[in-house]
Amino acid sequence: MMNTPPDYAAATTSAALFDTSAAAKLVLTGPDAPMFLGNLGTNDTKNLPLGGGCEIYFCDARAKVKFQAWVYHVRLGDARHAMWLETTAGRNTELLQYLDRYLISEQVELADRTADFAQFHLAGPHAAGVLSKALADAVPELPPFAHMERTFAGVTCSIRRRDQLGLPGFDVVCRSEFAGAVKAALVAAGATPGTPDTFEVLRIEAGTPVFGKDIDDNRFVMEVGFVARAVSYAKGCYLGQEPIVMARDRAGHVNRSFFGLKVLAGDPLPAGAKLFRDGQEVGVVTSSCHSPRLRAPVALAYLKWKHQDAGLRLEAETPTGRQPVEVLGLPPVK
Repeated sequence: MMNTPPDYAAATTSAALFDTSAAAKLVLTGPDAPMFLGNLGTNDTKNLPLGGGCEIYFCDARAKVKFQAWVYHVRLGDARHAMWLETTAGRNTELLQYLDRYLISEQVELADRTADFAQFHLAGPHAAGVLSKALADAVPELPPFAHMERTFAGVTCSIRRRDQLGLPGFDVVCRSEFAGAVKAALVAAGATPGTPDTFEVLRIEAGTPVFGKDIDDNRFVMEVGFVARAVSYAKGCYLGQEPIVMARDRAGHVNRSFFGLKVLAGDPLPAGAKLFRDGQEVGVVTSSCHSPRLRAPVALAYLKWKHQDAGLRLEAETPTGRQPVEVLGLPPVK
């Protein structure tokens, strides 16, 4: 990989460590907390076991996305029922107000813990080995979003399995005052410190959508990439359920879906670039970057139904002209 950043090379061949402390973090406590979240969100939090986690979306009545989030059933102090809720950086106050608006008689307490906890994402094929070395103990095989507590150099951390960059990955969460010690322990164990720019490249290569770039509050939730893992059809009613079920049972598909593209000529595409097939507008780009592994720019986009086949050639309209692109699927880089 000529001219490849060291942290990108480490993430794809060994392990890299990214600071993701800006992620918004809320904690819900009280006996009704699991049920309360389940009544509002797309996934089943009521039956989430201690040590379990899941991806979840909070929608309006039309199933348009309000928040993209992740829920973890944790043990926090004396609280028997504590639900850790993570969402997009900078949206902690908005999510707190959103939840509080629906809180009527439920026994639930809400707290914003964003400033109290630091967070790192360790990613790469040797990520588990780096964790094991830092802990001086083997790391058990964790299913997606499962988590456990372990101690680094005297600091208790929550370790959560989450492959958000298309690579074996773990979120490591600790009290903010101990962030330096935890980072030092992981770097000493073999992790290469990473940059936000490299994290963004890996995210796009993995086809991982993020609110504010690939998702907004006008987006129907079932169009979002990888959303199937965040929707439960077996649980009780929740806000936005009816349009979601109708999309499954009546149409059998949604009008648009999230896909990866390879840019065949030119630079990465600007967000908002329109995609055309035989003169007909068929999609819109949301994120794009140069992919070191493909040695070409890649992009994420929403494509209309019947214009989503892998290998299909389209054109992207940019300020400098039209650029040829090829539909790759999801994720765009495997």
